[in-house]
Amino acid sequence: MAKAQPSSRPRAKDIGLDVRGPKERCDDLHCPFHGRLPVRGQILEGTVVSGAMQRTVVVERTLLHFVPKFERYEKRRRRYLAHSPPCLKIPVGHRVRIAETRPLAKAVSFCVVEDLGEARQRVRREYPTAPEPVAEATEAAP
Repeated sequence: MAKAQPSSRPRAKDIGLDVRGPKERCDDLHCPFHGRLPVRGQILEGTVVSGAMQRTVVVERTLLHFVPKFERYEKRRRRYLAHSPPCLKIPVGHRVRIAETRPLAKAVSFCVVEDLGEARQRVRREYPTAPEPVAEATEAAP
C-alpha cells in the first residue's frame, strides 16, 4: 500500500460552521482558520462598504422595519466592524458572512468567515465611472 503524499496546499482547520476554508494560508493569530480565534454566537450576512482600516472591514446590513401607523416598511441599516483575515482578501462591494467572536477591539466583535461573491447592488459610495466617448459615425454623402 502506497503512502499518501502530503498535499502542497495547506489545510484550514474546521471552525464548526458550514463554510469553505480559504485557499491561502496566513499567520494572523485572529484568523479563525489558521489562528486561535474561536467563533461562537451570531452568524450574519452583509455587504462590505469600507476596507480602509488594517485587517478590519465595515459590513452593512439593510433591514426592513414595519411602521404600523403608516402601514409601510422603512429601510434601516446596521453597520458592524469585523476583522478580515489576510487569507480571505475581501474587496469592497462583496457580500460576506461574519461570525461573532470575543471582543478583538473596542468596537470589533465579529470576524469575516466567508466571501459570498459580489453584491447585486452597487455600494452606495462607489460611483460608476463615466462611459468612454463613442466616436460618432460619419455618414457617407452620396
